[in-house]
Amino acid sequence: MNATARTDRPASALLGSLAAERATGALSTEAGVVYLAAGRVTHVESALTPDLGTLLTGSGALAPDGWWEAIDRAGGHQRVGRQLVDSGRLTTGALELCHLGALFDAAYFVLAHDGPALRFRPGVAHWLGAVRPVPVDSVLRESRRRRVLLHRIWPEPAVDTAPLARAPGARPVTLPARRRRTLAQVDGVRTAAQIAAHLACRTFPTLVELRRLAAAGLVVPTAVRPDPARYPAAQDEPDTALLRRLLDALEAL
Repeated sequence: MNATARTDRPASALLGSLAAERATGALSTEAGVVYLAAGRVTHVESALTPDLGTLLTGSGALAPDGWWEAIDRAGGHQRVGRQLVDSGRLTTGALELCHLGALFDAAYFVLAHDGPALRFRPGVAHWLGAVRPVPVDSVLRESRRRRVLLHRIWPEPAVDTAPLARAPGARPVTLPARRRRTLAQVDGVRTAAQIAAHLACRTFPTLVELRRLAAAGLVVPTAVRPDPARYPAAQDEPDTALLRRLLDALEAL
């Protein structure tokens, strides 16, 4: 596909066309960029999610020096992921699992409102390189699943992107450890992405916890004061084994 300017076509529809054409390049939207190679998604980045380097170094899986060394040595050749493995700093499985999580987290935001694509740049590749390309259909399907799940928990999407504050007058309650840690980072300034980065956690599990906190009347977007009584809290827990199942499925492709 040749370079395109902004169109009225939703990003998901254009991604489907690019997949069918086995296109290689970068599709930009207002929320981020989707990178493709031969019609498969190799990477997705968004300012609304912590990047792969933040997740790897913040979690202790990789020293910051190792991350920047890989970028210096292999970034110009779009082989940073390969460099991390070849240098022995990460196993292939650890890199693939973390990258898969970061890819789907960013794709959720890029496709959250499915607005029109801004442009497609043929031939453009991300400096990370292809870690494990993912079929476009899998990315679209997982993004839809996440939207449905988060809506069931709490149907106010502003929680995903706005600075978050503790609800005034909220009574103390007993919370699971992860939800308690998430609530401790809510300060009236940080967004969900900033909270996730501070905790060195993936964004989607953080969104789940924040929407549950909102459903419990404990957290509100700073510019919004929803009535918790309007919406019952859902009981569905996110499937924590999802990424491993997806990785197994991709192995079989």
